[in-house]
Amino acid sequence: MEGEQVGRAGLADAALAAVVGVIVVLAAAFGDEGADALDYVLITAGSLALAAHRRAPRAVLAVATACLLGYVVHAGPTGTAAIPVVGAVHTAARAGHRGTAAGAAAVFLAGYLAAGHVTGDAVQETLLLAGWFLCAVVTGLADKNWQAYLRQTEQRALEAERTREEVALRRAGEERLRIARELHDSLTHSISIVKLQAGVAAHLARKRGEEIPPALLAIQEASGEAMRELRSTLDVLRTDEPTGGPALLVERARSAGLSVELTVTGRERPLSAVVDRAAYRIVQEALTNAARHAGPARIRVRLDYRQRQLTIQVDDDGAADPARPPAPGTGLTGMHERVTALGGTLHTGARPEGGFSVRAELPLNKHTEAA
Repeated sequence: MEGEQVGRAGLADAALAAVVGVIVVLAAAFGDEGADALDYVLITAGSLALAAHRRAPRAVLAVATACLLGYVVHAGPTGTAAIPVVGAVHTAARAGHRGTAAGAAAVFLAGYLAAGHVTGDAVQETLLLAGWFLCAVVTGLADKNWQAYLRQTEQRALEAERTREEVALRRAGEERLRIARELHDSLTHSISIVKLQAGVAAHLARKRGEEIPPALLAIQEASGEAMRELRSTLDVLRTDEPTGGPALLVERARSAGLSVELTVTGRERPLSAVVDRAAYRIVQEALTNAARHAGPARIRVRLDYRQRQLTIQVDDDGAADPARPPAPGTGLTGMHERVTALGGTLHTGARPEGGFSVRAELPLNKHTEAA
């Protein structure tokens, strides 16, 4: 995108330089003094130099001033000869070279006046051109200040957005802790009582030599499982920060017996906390789903770091049926919410050759890169 913008700006500058050159050449061709080959060379060189004003404003100013001043001295003073120099003075002042721009304007005006033999008409034309050069310097400085103001405004907007994100994350963390406390104080106590009472009832039945009712055993087992799930949920609510990167998740999956391969392409670099957390959770959930549903499968995790995007793809060759895509569960919904919150895209589904695929594309920009 930036390359395209630079290319379009270069084409616009070249077109502007060509238009200015055509105007000055036509004025010289139809002028009273007439012009020879040297005049056309000076006009063309001084005008076309404007195409490089963004990259080298002072060099362009020097070339335009020297060429057009040479043309004025050789062919005589004409007002149109000052057009490329006025443009170069403006761009130099906009780039912050105020003194250089004013000095070049003074040199050109002095040469212009001398070429006119300091007559009354020459003085009048020189004063008129001096007004144009003064406007070029002033507008260049005004444009420079305006661009600086726009950059500051953009920076303040980015800072405000970053502050809003930090506040939102802090509030989300506080809300998670509040929910965790409420669940701990209410559900944990209630489930513990159910489990305890079921255990006591089962113990008394055994003590009396009676057969324990299947429903009681089911209650005891379900309450124990509910306690374990609740503790796991509370741990997640209390610590939502990743405890490592995708590489650590892959190592843990291998330790658990899964066949996992990790591939990283592009320039791996630190990311902001919110993007890093999303990438961690996406890989974690994809590996968890593969472990639960894919069976004995090979899993491939690919991380592609591009200039403006991080692509995460987790594929397995397990038992997923392409004709019967799995119903979206809580894990896939959570992944979709994380990716959407960052302005990215998520694609999940069975692979044509068998297995399941998760592909997330997370945009990267200045305020999602780590400081």
